[in-house]
Amino acid sequence: MEPQQILISIAVLLFAVVFHELAHGWAAWKLGDPTAKDLGRITFNPIPHIDPFMTILLPAMLIFSGSPVVFGGAKPVPFNPRYFKDPKWGTVLVAAAGPASNFLIAGVSLAILYLVYASGFITSLGISGAPARFIYEFFQASVLINVILAFFNLFPVPPLDGGRIAVGLLPDQLGEALAGLEPYGLLIIFAGLYFGLIDKYMLFVIQSVFYLFP
Repeated sequence: MEPQQILISIAVLLFAVVFHELAHGWAAWKLGDPTAKDLGRITFNPIPHIDPFMTILLPAMLIFSGSPVVFGGAKPVPFNPRYFKDPKWGTVLVAAAGPASNFLIAGVSLAILYLVYASGFITSLGISGAPARFIYEFFQASVLINVILAFFNLFPVPPLDGGRIAVGLLPDQLGEALAGLEPYGLLIIFAGLYFGLIDKYMLFVIQSVFYLFP
């Protein structure tokens, strides 16, 4: 990656993971749980959300190793399902809020690309060359990174959001069995990364997204 692309990736990823965790906290708060709000986690300030490994070390290793897939995470927002009228569905909604926030950012970024480039608006403003390239690369990275984060977090393995959603949607016995994998969830994820299974899946996602760009 070029220095400009690295800086763009870092900025986009930081905003994406912060917005992701903020969305979890906001959803829980709206469903009646004040835990995240009381802890100051419903904020765009990145400091309360930063996890040394997931937010800094892991993305840095992926970027500087030249990995085609760059992702990361933030410190999980705590919530208490006992505050919800329906703890099972409340948990599903809180878990789904994270990936939904990333799809929202990706959709807005893609819309901006079309409005600015496909419409010729950027040319009408007299913007070309390096500034135009920077704007395009920024919103392109925003689409890619947010889609990657959303699909990565939708893996049906607890403690990822997809795992929590699956636990809530499955029949009780199957949901409890899946929930029992949570202590081993990170090991399963890293095994998937080590054997290249997650990379293949995410590369398919990335290649599909490239067809959307103007």
